[in-house]
Amino acid sequence: QVQLVESGGGLVQAGGSLRLSCAASGGIFSIRSMGWYRQAPGKQRELVATSHSGGPTAYADSVKGRFTISRDNAKNTVALQMNSLKPEDTAVYYCNADVQSLGGGGDLTWDDYWGQGTQVTVSS
Repeated sequence: QVQLVESGGGLVQAGGSLRLSCAASGGIFSIRSMGWYRQAPGKQRELVATSHSGGPTAYADSVKGRFTISRDNAKNTVALQMNSLKPEDTAVYYCNADVQSLGGGGDLTWDDYWGQGTQVTVSS
């Protein structure tokens, strides 16, 4: 069973930094993309950053130049370095991965997986 486990959230003052980490495990054959989403109270979940196998990365306009996504394909991990944090970055951050694993029927299948979420709070 594929699991994504996040760590690294917390409380920080505006202008500060935090680093989020996510590790994927459990019968993984391949990972196509790994990334981070966030959901603030009363808002829809939104893409923060994503990294595709082979290198291409994408960022939300609101975090460009402040956040950096990095991925270790050998360890099935992804990290998000968040600098110059702003109060509007406050949200629950979720790790996401598009994973190929061995299904119950013995076939390899692609599925979308989510972590449990980690709270990031930026005080003004």
